[in-house]
Amino acid sequence: MGEGFYPERAEPFDVLAPLEEMAETARAYARGAKADNTNRAYAADWRHYLGWCARFGVEPLPPDPQAIGLYLAHCASTPSAGRTEPASVKTIERRLSGLVWGFNQRGQPLDRSDRHIQEVLAGIRRKHGRPPSRKEAVLGEDIIRMVDQLDRDTLSGLRDRAILLLGFAGGLRRSEIVGLDQGPKQTEEGRGWVEILEQGLLLHIQGKTGWREVEIGRGSSDLTCPVVALTTYLRLARIEHGPLFRRTSRDGRRIGLDRLSDRHVARLVKKTALAAGVRADLPEEERRRRFSGHSLRAGLATAAEADERHVQKQLGHASAEMTRKYQRQRERFRVNLTKAAGL
Repeated sequence: MGEGFYPERAEPFDVLAPLEEMAETARAYARGAKADNTNRAYAADWRHYLGWCARFGVEPLPPDPQAIGLYLAHCASTPSAGRTEPASVKTIERRLSGLVWGFNQRGQPLDRSDRHIQEVLAGIRRKHGRPPSRKEAVLGEDIIRMVDQLDRDTLSGLRDRAILLLGFAGGLRRSEIVGLDQGPKQTEEGRGWVEILEQGLLLHIQGKTGWREVEIGRGSSDLTCPVVALTTYLRLARIEHGPLFRRTSRDGRRIGLDRLSDRHVARLVKKTALAAGVRADLPEEERRRRFSGHSLRAGLATAAEADERHVQKQLGHASAEMTRKYQRQRERFRVNLTKAAGL
């Protein structure tokens, strides 16, 4: 080493500001580790727990497994304000996850495997557990009737046609639909973008299992083609940058700058399915409960007459078992392992 390689005395410098910047960057990455809906739900769960603690004089910090067990039992036996029934098992399990998140955010981890928590939770599952309720799948003929309910003379109608057709053909989650941008890295909150090719659309989607590419080919008719629907909407709305699906003026004729909420997709599916008479054999109230944004995703899995591996890839599932759960009318026993084994 030559002389002067190490300075005799380090110059003073301020490390506090860079560390604060790095801490904020780390917090931003941590917030981005979960979907916005999950973050909102966990924040609401934490507020609910704080309200319970205030009501019964319990100190929320540090985490007390016995207090958490009492809280879960209260959720399972007492309706929350404005509700007529106690929380479902699914909601209670999510609330526990929300509390784990909340305690971790405050640097005081909660051991959810503690017996005071697990024994209460096991009892709740045993007494109140029910088979999971699944949303109704909308099939190809249903989607055709649903898009017919929408106005083709307004930007809002053209936008909603594109949402239904794209969401169905891509088997997309509602957050994935509204998270699309016109191109890559155009907005901070974007969760993917679209490429318009001669053969169809190529969607780059950041989903629960990471990035995936979703291919959407052209339809057999322009009236039901998701490619035509999207390109027509983008051309007439003059969208060349930023979010694809945006809010419109009240009359539906002027496009705005703000991205749609994913709740719009759920309301759109419900509204058009009811108007189109999908599952008209059911009572009206039952029909209202049956349809949501998830109906598009389940619909593709059920309606697509293709190799299961292709459906699994399109939906972004990590396992074929998860894909089968989405197939509402799957042909069971298509593969008979009993006969294949020689019996």
